[in-house]
Amino acid sequence: MWGALIAGVTLGLSAGFSPGPLSLLVISQSLRFGAREGARVALAPLVTDAPIVLLALLLVRQAASNAVWFGVLGLVGAGFVAYLAWETFRVNALPDQPGNVAPRSLLRGVLVNLLSPHPWLFWISVGAPLVLRSYAEIGAAAAAAFMLGFYTLLIGSKMLIAWATERSRSLLRGAAYRWLMRALGVALAVFAVLLLRDALQRLGVV
Repeated sequence: MWGALIAGVTLGLSAGFSPGPLSLLVISQSLRFGAREGARVALAPLVTDAPIVLLALLLVRQAASNAVWFGVLGLVGAGFVAYLAWETFRVNALPDQPGNVAPRSLLRGVLVNLLSPHPWLFWISVGAPLVLRSYAEIGAAAAAAFMLGFYTLLIGSKMLIAWATERSRSLLRGAAYRWLMRALGVALAVFAVLLLRDALQRLGVV
């Protein structure tokens, strides 16, 4: 169960702090309307991800009996996490984003997150296989631990960005942020290697 929790925490923390459409919206709303509006944007995954997760679980569960298909899916997941690792490692600072946006922060966050390909690709290639494997090998507690760790850190880190944007922009531009992203990049790279090993085992390569 601890492995599932650590995986969820690592992936959630990385997704929360990595620059992207939702992070930029968190920053822009926080700059113009304050941290409360940025925090509302951060809550968007709680609204959008339920259908995404359910669909991904159904698709992956139906294909779980096919070891080759599941192995290929694992290769895609490993590649996607490796891409996230590289993208995260090379980040030096969050980009500037003008604050000329209107209110309705939660609605904007929902639309941005729902139309972004990242949540769909993540849950189909990485998240759903991990949840199903945790459930099959350990039980419901492990699957719940992954979900809890992922969403707690995903939403919590974006709320921290909202607060830091309002309080002190230097927190988002200093060396601490840069080294945090590099550490997360290394952690994601290790996770990608583990996913790759599991995929190759399912394909009978190793």
